[in-house]
Order: sequence, then structure tokens, then C-alpha cells
Amino acid sequence: MRILKTAWVALLLSVPADAQIVAQPSAGAYQRAVAAGYKAALYCSGLFNAGRTPSQIDADELAGIYPEYDAIVPTLTADVDRGRRSVAVAFDPNLPPRRSTWSEGHGCVSLPIGSMAPAGATSARASGIAGADARRWPQGDAGIVPHPSAALAQVVGKAFEAAYGVGSKTIGVVVVQDGRIVAERYGHGFGPFVSNRTWSVGKSIAGTLIGMANAGAIDAPVSIPQWRAGDPRRAIRLDHLLRMASGLHSDTAGNRTDAVYFGGGTVDEQTVSWPLEALPGTRFRYANNDILLAVYATRLAIGEERYRALPERLFGTLGMSHTVAETDWHGNYILSSQIWSTARDLARLGLFWSQDGAWAGQRLLPEGWMRRITTASGPQPANGPGYGATMWLFGPKQGLPEGTFAAQGNRGQYVMVIPSRRLVIVRRGEDPGMARFDIARFASDIAAALQPG
Repeated sequence: MRILKTAWVALLLSVPADAQIVAQPSAGAYQRAVAAGYKAALYCSGLFNAGRTPSQIDADELAGIYPEYDAIVPTLTADVDRGRRSVAVAFDPNLPPRRSTWSEGHGCVSLPIGSMAPAGATSARASGIAGADARRWPQGDAGIVPHPSAALAQVVGKAFEAAYGVGSKTIGVVVVQDGRIVAERYGHGFGPFVSNRTWSVGKSIAGTLIGMANAGAIDAPVSIPQWRAGDPRRAIRLDHLLRMASGLHSDTAGNRTDAVYFGGGTVDEQTVSWPLEALPGTRFRYANNDILLAVYATRLAIGEERYRALPERLFGTLGMSHTVAETDWHGNYILSSQIWSTARDLARLGLFWSQDGAWAGQRLLPEGWMRRITTASGPQPANGPGYGATMWLFGPKQGLPEGTFAAQGNRGQYVMVIPSRRLVIVRRGEDPGMARFDIARFASDIAAALQPG
């Protein structure tokens, strides 16, 4: 069925950048290279982070992807080297295959187009995924025995029946109230220890890690060495970047960053070249680039040792043992999208956010940081929920209590926090193509099902 241009425009204005779909010309050499990189990256992470099978990845993670790659990817063959934890995808007889390689604790790295196979020893870890943590919830997995009411179980079940979005595909739901898991369900091929990509939920994780790193620098201009004296971009502050208010130009709505995600490009090469087209702080434009720049600037500001330790400091403390933050081949965390995590781990994260950035008596975020990133300031989206500093802001206009906030990402990833109800709702999806999940209605129905009496 043909989709009118106006419908495309309306869709692009209503969804996050990494969910935006833009029609492209017929495939050329570069497009095939990126498509091959897409398959290599998703196979590598799906196999070695999550323990998925190739057929499962084809059916879920690679189904209904961006249209410019959707027809190409199934025609490309993935060569999986389980000994070296590497995936190669040939795409051109005159160039080496695209390759993504895994290492323990770091996930997969996509090598640049034209790279030959790297030398390396085989991994000591066997294929598969880690199991349950013997500690009690929320630090571990012991003691999780959900007993949802009939009303709550019915609402959760409807999410798996595509009742909240035609064509949507729910793969996991976890509901936490008063710190306890009260409902949990998974789709075929998934489970409590099977991760998938967070997509733009990673942006909210980036805002959290930046708060842990250097919250005091939020109102200072970022220091990007490629922006020399006299460059007007030197006026961009870290707060501008976290609020999608940099004023930087991008070629697509939302500033899709396929070159970094799947093309083997690096954050320090790809994100620093966009020029200004609006004064910093005067325009909201959702952009992967802004968050990538914020994390890159943080790397430069705090030094390599602290930067490397940041994700594990958060994930390890919260018991997010099935979560890994991946990097480009220059070692930059791709925190706008490229984190693999489970529904339970994201429930832990939502619980941490609902506790104002404290966990088991330990404060990881400075006081006031959660309030800052969940408060609107400056320019706002024209439609839909508001935006804080890496968090989407919901309320009565969306049928939810005032103060509700969420992390959300492509293909239906949501971590919804309703502080007034002491409620965290995680919905994981692999929504293909144009399918969209109505998270506001789902969260409202969950809250209603949990209402006393």
C-alpha cells in the first residue's frame, strides 16, 4: 500500500529519531555496506550478548527494519565465527566483508568498511547467556514471584495481542509497584535473561551516567577539540545537548546516525562536523548527534579511566548483570542507542530513577539531578509529551498522573515511571516498520488495574 508523503511527515514529527523512517533511493554500494553492517552488528550482539539464534534474530531484530535496508539484509549471508565471537557479512566482491566482533563485558564493535579480519584469540566464555543472580530482588533475581490480579494480567496480556498498536510485537513486560515485581511476561524466544537493544532508551542512560560523572559542568559549554577558537558551536552547553537544543543542523529528521550505528564510523569523526542552523538553546530538534556529543565531551572532560568505569559503576551497583554498553572502534560509548539490556534490568533502572538516584542506601546521582532531567526547560517538542534532559515527560494530557516520565526508543522500548503511584512499567518490543505501541494508554491501563478497590 502506498503511503502519502504527508503521512510520512506526520509520522516523522511524532516519533523518536531512531524510529523515524525516511524513504531512500535504490541501493548503491554504500547502502549495501551499511546494510551488511546492520546485519553483522545485530547478529553479533544478538548471538553473543543475548544468546539468540540466527533464525530468531532474522524473525525479530531484523524484521521490519529501516526500508532502505529491509530488502537488502535478507539477501546477505552472515558468516558466524563462534570461536572468535565474530560475524562477517559479505556485500561486495571487491571489498572485505563487514565485520562485528564481541568481547566480554564490552559487547560488539563494528569495524569500518574495508577492514580486514582482526587477529585475536578465541574467547574463553562459552556461547550462551548468563543466568539468574542468586541475590534477592532488586539486586538479584531471587524472590521474584509475581501474582498479578486478573485485571492486571489481562492488561499485560493485551500488550502481547497487539491491542495497543496494530502490528506491534511485544517481547517483554515487567511491572514494578512499591519496589516489587507484580507482573512479568515474555514473548517467544525471550525471557528474563535475554537482552535486546535499548535503542534510544540509551539516551536516558546517557543522561544518568553524565550526572554520575560531572553534574557540576551541566551549564558550561562543552569542550570539543575540533571546534577551535572562533567557532560559534563553542557556545553549545552540555545542558543544550541533553535537551536536544544544540541548534546543530542534520540531514534527516532526528539526525539518524546510521554511519555510527552500522557503517563503522566513529563518534569523534561523525558527530563534530554538523554546522549550526539555530542559536543554541532556542530550538528543540530530537537528534542522536546531541547525545553522542554529550557523551564524547564527557569522555574528554573526565579522563579515560573514569569514562571506562562509568557504565559498570551503574550497572554493577544496580545488579544489571545482563546489560552491556557497546562502543565504536575508537572506544566511544554509543549511548544514544547501542546498549543491550533485559526488561528486568531496565526495571531496576526505573526503580533507581524513582528513588531519586539512590540505591540500597548509596547515592549515585547528586541530589537534584533527577529533578533536573525530568523538568522541561527551554524549547519543547511541538506535539506529544514534553522533554526534559534525556527524559520524555508525560502527564494529564496523555492520561497519566502529573510527574510521569519515561525513557523510550525505537522498535517499542519503554521504561515508564509514575512516581505518584510508586510504579515502574517496562515494555520491550521488536515493533516492525510502521507499527507503534501506545505506551501512554498501556501505562494508564496498568495503573487503573492496580488501583485499590
